[in-house]
Amino acid sequence: MSPAARVKVLLGFMCVAMLMYTVFLGRIALLLITSGSIAATGMGVALLIMPFLGLWAMIATLRDGFAHQRLSRLIAEEGMELDAGALPRRPSGRIERDAADALFHTVRAELDADPDNWRRWYRLARAYEFAGDRRRAREAMKTAVTLQGKQ
Repeated sequence: MSPAARVKVLLGFMCVAMLMYTVFLGRIALLLITSGSIAATGMGVALLIMPFLGLWAMIATLRDGFAHQRLSRLIAEEGMELDAGALPRRPSGRIERDAADALFHTVRAELDADPDNWRRWYRLARAYEFAGDRRRAREAMKTAVTLQGKQ
């Protein structure tokens, strides 16, 4: 089984497990709410909120993951994926900071020249990721998804 297929199977398993958890937790919450006790009713209401939060998080994560995967596929088809294979790495496997910074500055200059192009934002997100700045990578990827959706 390929690594991509394993990830898909694991993702499916986790989604089914989350749905089962939601059903079981929802049933317990309803039993507590209908028990008649004020404390149990309060706990039941609190428990009823948890499955909805979990479902929202699961759906948002899947939606974002599929959008990022779509952009990755489009970038690869166009031959614009950042190649970090030749960059020097630490013993841990992470790209050395100076090399990641140089790559980032190159990609940032591309973006400054064409700020409305989703491909440039995608490349910036990847450069942020290589530099270890996950927060900014997520923000740049959100911008890339938004811009690509407007085309």
